[in-house]
Amino acid sequence: MADMSKHCPTGPLAADGQPPLRIVMVGSPWYEMPPSGYGGIEAMVTDLIAGLVARGHHVTAIGVGHNTTAATVQLTTYDQAPSHRIFDRWPEIVHALASHEIITELLDRHEVDIVHDHSAAGPLLADSRSLPTVVTTHNPLQGAPGTDHHDIARTYTMLSDLSQVRLVAITDAQRQLAPQLSWAGVVPNALHVNEFAFNADKDDFVLYLGRMFPYKGAHHAIAAAQAVGIPLVMAGRCADEEEKQYFAEQIEPRLGPDVEWRGEISNEEKMDLLRRAKALLFPITWHEPFGLVMIEAMASGTPVVALRHGSVPEVVADGVSGVICEVPEELPDGLRRAFTLDPAACRAHVEANFDIDAMARGYERVYREILARRTVLRSAS
Repeated sequence: MADMSKHCPTGPLAADGQPPLRIVMVGSPWYEMPPSGYGGIEAMVTDLIAGLVARGHHVTAIGVGHNTTAATVQLTTYDQAPSHRIFDRWPEIVHALASHEIITELLDRHEVDIVHDHSAAGPLLADSRSLPTVVTTHNPLQGAPGTDHHDIARTYTMLSDLSQVRLVAITDAQRQLAPQLSWAGVVPNALHVNEFAFNADKDDFVLYLGRMFPYKGAHHAIAAAQAVGIPLVMAGRCADEEEKQYFAEQIEPRLGPDVEWRGEISNEEKMDLLRRAKALLFPITWHEPFGLVMIEAMASGTPVVALRHGSVPEVVADGVSGVICEVPEELPDGLRRAFTLDPAACRAHVEANFDIDAMARGYERVYREILARRTVLRSAS
């Protein structure tokens, strides 16, 4: 662990003209920040930290393994990320308890204003501390198909009932699924647009990036690409038994010269594919809470062809940065239309709506509002 005594907020005002905030950012217990491959939440947290630090705030990051974020102080609860135990509850519990110990020590030293916790178990300890905890609802409120969505709904309801917890949705569509929860606002995910190489000269293939769950729609991607007669490159994580069964039954038999499977790839490989592909297929059939890969593709100048579920209408500008289809049968025509879109318009859409500074400003505003309300309530009491 790093020396927490170095966490001493001094210096100029933050970018919003107010004193800098001292934020503890708690990552998940499963992947390093940034992740080397799979890890959408970890990538988002890494970028948020960078955005907040750039705006003049002091961030203590708590993660696992070797983290290389822009945080003022970086601490770890596991020397190596326990990714291989992702379905085991114990790493989550250990991570939550160790993070709580660190936060308590910082609180005792008066070196923290607010906690932003992206783990599952950590926020359950929020009411044992005398400062607010922000929780981003990365998971869909209704759960993924085939899962017990009641468990997810109960978890967020329980967190919403805690006096020190405030929830932040990543899309309006997600928030509208549970308007009764203690929402502090909506802040879309984002990325460093300049880190994605823009490319208007595309290669002759389309791309699918995602896990091998049926509701992610990889089989729809294959059908659409084959209907158009264009090669499809597929990459993603295939780890648990449901994924392996789906892959064996629905994907593997269709692999061939026109359908290539690359498995889990590095971030560098992903960015290269996104840059070169003529389109990204995102044929989900569930309430996807955001879908970071969509803005990654558009930032690369690659249009997105997706089904109208969950976050898709808020992320893709239909007819500008991609094509939104109603049913899988429309995907082939959606691809043909996407091939005519301007790659520069895809990039501009992300720059205007999903840049890191926009996300950092959104959370900065949420933090300030929560702390202001807390001050008012304390004064009133």
